[in-house]
Amino acid sequence: MKIICIGRNFTEHIQELKNQITGNPIIFLKPETSLIIGRLPFFLPDFSQEIHHEIELVIRICKNGKRIEERFAHKYFDAITVGIDFTARDIQNQQKEGGLPWEIAKAFDGSAAIGEFIPLSKQEEEHIKFSLLVNGELRQNGNSSQMIYSFSKIISYVSVYFTLKTGDLIFTGTPAGVRPVKRNDYLEGYIGEKRLLTLKIK
Repeated sequence: MKIICIGRNFTEHIQELKNQITGNPIIFLKPETSLIIGRLPFFLPDFSQEIHHEIELVIRICKNGKRIEERFAHKYFDAITVGIDFTARDIQNQQKEGGLPWEIAKAFDGSAAIGEFIPLSKQEEEHIKFSLLVNGELRQNGNSSQMIYSFSKIISYVSVYFTLKTGDLIFTGTPAGVRPVKRNDYLEGYIGEKRLLTLKIK
């Protein structure tokens, strides 16, 4: 099972981090060991002083595919949830300054939290509201209609480079509002009014 992540997919988030819009999706991977299993909390690592939350829509691949045409891409995923791409921002900035890969800032153990999956129809995918609350306060609020690259575009592009397999997960990018988390924070992830993810920070 692969965890494929898309960076810089919301314009306001690109602007808040002072990044540039790219011509194609930015792709990075997380290993299975990045998943938080069951109801375990997120444990702040000792190698970073600035871990940010990034709420994202996560789609689940339902059949194998390679070089998938965009018009057929909706047939390759059937469920959606919200996930949190935890990012060691201080380390990521150091890596970027040196022109080095980001993996140690993005793919460390426990850096991917995912919620409960729910079914997704083709008709729904263009206007999905999602949000993150931290200690009951709204921190991030997004809609799939704001994505630079749609689910279908992402699947088509990714499948040029990686064969997609049943059970693979794709994190599709975060909206603006990312901030550091701290010990004892309580995170809640929603699609619409449905709470799909809860997580404590330890």
